[in-house]
Amino acid sequence: MVSKTEEEQVKNLENQVDNGGGGVWEYLCLIRKLKLRRSDKVLKHGISILNDSKARSALGREEWTLYEQVAVAAMDCHSLDVAKDCIKVLQKKFPQSRRVERLQAMLLEAKGLWTEADKAYASLLEENTLDQVVHKRRAAMAKAQGNMSLAIEIITKYLEVFMADHEAWRELAEIYVSLQMYKQAAFCYEELILSQPTIPLYHLAYADVLYTLGGLENIQTAKKYYASTIDLTGGKNIRAIFGICLCTSAIGHLSKGRNKESSELQSLSVVALEKEYKQKSPNKTALLSVALRSLKLN
Repeated sequence: MVSKTEEEQVKNLENQVDNGGGGVWEYLCLIRKLKLRRSDKVLKHGISILNDSKARSALGREEWTLYEQVAVAAMDCHSLDVAKDCIKVLQKKFPQSRRVERLQAMLLEAKGLWTEADKAYASLLEENTLDQVVHKRRAAMAKAQGNMSLAIEIITKYLEVFMADHEAWRELAEIYVSLQMYKQAAFCYEELILSQPTIPLYHLAYADVLYTLGGLENIQTAKKYYASTIDLTGGKNIRAIFGICLCTSAIGHLSKGRNKESSELQSLSVVALEKEYKQKSPNKTALLSVALRSLKLN
């Protein structure tokens, strides 16, 4: 996860680069370090360096890293000719490189040549069964073809080996949610919360899944995780605050008034919502009032 400080750093450097203020290489390095997806920017600014022989030679060995970065960005932007040219340069420099072979497989994937790409990835995995990038590309390829069951199978087997890969757990959870397999998605978010308990995004997603599952016990637990999201974000997550309102209303309905929820928390949530809407979107306060009345909270 990218911190707020890092986000601000990226934003400032991006504005500087876009306005011709220099720092292109530093920006590309930061994008690569933080594993951010800024393919259009990487392609634009990366090519500007590669096309300048003086700037390119000044990079030293990092020149090849840039070729790889631009190749991946070009595939993401579907500029396949640019990707092909970058890969050719790398292949000439590193003729026996498995890393270059992986790029070639990715190019086949970008072209939609699924069978050829799958064979190339399978060949790479025969040589190195622990290649995490190849495993993830195979899952992404299955997902791109709409074969969600295969994507789940690949990621599940991957997680048997790389259990601490948070990105893979999150991807699996999102696939389960898209298939309305909420119990399985809940399990994935539980794993994420156990390993990274201070990330509010996971608490919020888990609460959403539990609320969607329904039932008194699930909604009571969802309310707790909406509350933890609010706590972790310093009270600034509107979605979680509204989640508290939804849960309070649902619990009152399901328990038929027997289970009295904290009126203080309910009141604070309503007040916080109304305050935020008045400050940031005053033209929608009437809609909020209607929504709260429908929940019998206003």
